[in-house]
Amino acid sequence: MNTKKTLIEKIYSKQAVVGIIGLGYVGLPLALLFSEKGFNVVGFDVDEKKVSVLNSGKSYIKHIAAERIKKNIKSEKFIASTDFSFLTTCDAVLICVPTPLNAQNEPEMKYVIDSAKIIAKHIRQGQLIVLESSTYPGTTDELLLPMFQERFIHEGKDKKEIVGSEFFLAFSPEREDPNNPDFNTETIPKIVGGVTNNCMDVAVALYNQAVKKTVPVSSAKVAEAAKLLENIYRSVNVALVNELKMIFDKMGIDVWEVINAAKTKPFGFQAFYPGPGLGGHCIPIDPFYLSWKAREYEIETKFIELAGEINTYQPFYVAMNTIDALNKNGKSLKDARILILGVAYKKNVDDMRESPSLKLIEIFEGKGAFVDYSDPYIAKLPATRKYNFQKESVPVNSDTLLSYDLVLLSTDHDSLDYNLISANAKLIVDTRNAFGSRNIYSPKIVKT
Repeated sequence: MNTKKTLIEKIYSKQAVVGIIGLGYVGLPLALLFSEKGFNVVGFDVDEKKVSVLNSGKSYIKHIAAERIKKNIKSEKFIASTDFSFLTTCDAVLICVPTPLNAQNEPEMKYVIDSAKIIAKHIRQGQLIVLESSTYPGTTDELLLPMFQERFIHEGKDKKEIVGSEFFLAFSPEREDPNNPDFNTETIPKIVGGVTNNCMDVAVALYNQAVKKTVPVSSAKVAEAAKLLENIYRSVNVALVNELKMIFDKMGIDVWEVINAAKTKPFGFQAFYPGPGLGGHCIPIDPFYLSWKAREYEIETKFIELAGEINTYQPFYVAMNTIDALNKNGKSLKDARILILGVAYKKNVDDMRESPSLKLIEIFEGKGAFVDYSDPYIAKLPATRKYNFQKESVPVNSDTLLSYDLVLLSTDHDSLDYNLISANAKLIVDTRNAFGSRNIYSPKIVKT
């Protein structure tokens, strides 16, 4: 039996069942997209609450409408499950689980490994497995491939003939940008790298049914490296502008005005903006995956590590400027009441992974301040790997604002009433140039 031909025919006819492990910010949009393209989709997650919410037609992610989920559930093309035995019914299995860092800034591969172990228990002939989680070059070939080969070796197969024949394995990095008005899962080009040419052909065939454009590359390693390059590029450039911000502050130069002037050049310059620190699931994390892997080859990643140091320092720089602002207004940080506006890692989303706001809360409370937060997208701070603050969002109104010694703008959500904040806050530290970009100026607004 020609397993490649059979699987591609099932994909083209949309008879293939797609399984997606991990129904978060990456997996859920992907599951909905394949369902809307006519595939039967089984979404797997270990979180029973998530599965229950989805199967009732509701959403737990702000920018994914409940109506969209309800429509897919009602069509019976999509179902969520905690029962991983259903993996045997799937022709393609896409892994979309977190790949965070541990306390030593080294890759934490637990979720990928756990998913691979489950797949290995249920893998069958003719299946396509694709890893989408951001990771270091070599993960697919070195970590996943041996685990899946083992099943067929026990059945007497030659190891060299297994992948690309008995089953197919590829890497296709997620490129989600939550709530981006210009690009979504369907319209963002999809890089695809297979362990073999047959693997790539099958994976490209699958993604071609759902996304506008696929970008085939020669190997899974190239696809893994491309994902890291994208985010290392951003990390290094954000670090550069963060460092320039600190230099220009000392010189009495407004870095935001400098950036706005520089970006008028129609070539050779791309604007990056400073902030209170990096957040999200990619830029603060992905560069360290390459740094870690490079040590295996006895190579120092000086640019990457320096950028990481600068970006990691930014919350402390913001805290230092906050202390200065309070001191100039006759108030010490100890016992000061501080309201942080925004705990999401970027504006207009409910995603708070690696948010610098959490570090700011830790710093301020560690120095004796009383800290609250307000975020229209996050009603309560959930526990994270590093923090468990037990805080709920407070309303933003004139009385609330007046009750704080300082308001720190950390995430510039569009829904915030900047005129109200400016009119009623006693002192404002603006880390995003949110007020200046709206032509709101006041001596009590400190840009940092």
